[in-house]
Amino acid sequence: MFGRHGPDRLPGVGGLFEGKRGLVLGVANKRSIGWAIAQRLADEGASLAFTYQGERIADGVRSLAQSVGSPLVTECDVRSDGDVERVFREVGGAFGGELDLLVHAVAYADAADLEGRFTDTPRDRFWLSLDVSAYSLVACARAAEPLMAAAGGGSILTMTYLGGERAVPHYNVMGVAKAALDASVRYLAWDLGPKNIRVNAISAGPVRTLAARSIPGFSTMEAIVEERSPLRRSIGAEDVGAAAAYLLSDGAANVTATTLYVDSGFHAMGL
Repeated sequence: MFGRHGPDRLPGVGGLFEGKRGLVLGVANKRSIGWAIAQRLADEGASLAFTYQGERIADGVRSLAQSVGSPLVTECDVRSDGDVERVFREVGGAFGGELDLLVHAVAYADAADLEGRFTDTPRDRFWLSLDVSAYSLVACARAAEPLMAAAGGGSILTMTYLGGERAVPHYNVMGVAKAALDASVRYLAWDLGPKNIRVNAISAGPVRTLAARSIPGFSTMEAIVEERSPLRRSIGAEDVGAAAAYLLSDGAANVTATTLYVDSGFHAMGL
């Protein structure tokens, strides 16, 4: 039998992530990609902690986390090293000093910088986007390293986009941030590999999240993927969740420093 988030488990049969402990950063609401990944992991038996950014979304994230039996929901400002360190201390306390999985679904660019010309991006907002969208992965990986080493290894997953490789109109500074994120994945994989910690990324096509729909021209991006991708269809957050489950699982034990495209094959097309 197959449910919305993958094969239904029979009573008494453990899931793919039974006994695994994970932290998910970046869940904003029930439509976010981070939540689709969290649901898939929880459906397969993982115990998950969550972070949120700001009181505005706190209640919503707590409600979602409660629905999967989360032992920890805590605020995190990824621009603060002190906050990141505190969060991972709390995660260590909740999970007995160990961590198996880390999902980084964090990104930010000022709405004004997703319109007009990339050339006009002001210096302060350029660094803000790179700090939140790229350096936060480095900070979180550093904090997760001792917990994952104590667990005998772990898997880190982040979310990127084709706009980090090619110029996508209106993606602007976020594309530059994703390029930095892509490079960070490769260097982190090299550094953490000796401790059996894998680092990978998913490059998803346009997904109808609330955040994505605020990008000018999003509906055009979605329509182009449906028209020109080999599979001639758009993707959903659940597709990303399924791919994430593979990369985070022991089935991908020898997969690291890799970007997995979930975009109906659009990345392979020249026109």
